Amino acid sequence: MALLLITLAAFALIMLVMSVGVIFSGRCLRGSCGGPSVLTADGEPLTCATCPNRKRLQEEARQALAQAAVDQVRT
Repeated sequence: MALLLITLAAFALIMLVMSVGVIFSGRCLRGSCGGPSVLTADGEPLTCATCPNRKRLQEEARQALAQAAVDQVRT
C-alpha cells in the first residue's frame, strides 16, 4: 500500500511541475492536430483564435513556411 501511495505522490508531483512550467512559459496549449506546422487550405496557420500570442505565433509560422519554401527551391 505504501508503494502505491508513493507512486501516486510521484505522479502528482510530476504533473504539478509540468503545469507550472506551462503556466510560466506563456505559450498557448494546442491539441495534437494543431500547431504552427498545420495549415489551412489557404496557407494560414491553425491557432486558437483567443490566444493572446496569436499574432506572434502566426508570424513565426509564416516565416517558417517562407524559409521552408526557400530551402525547397534551393535543393
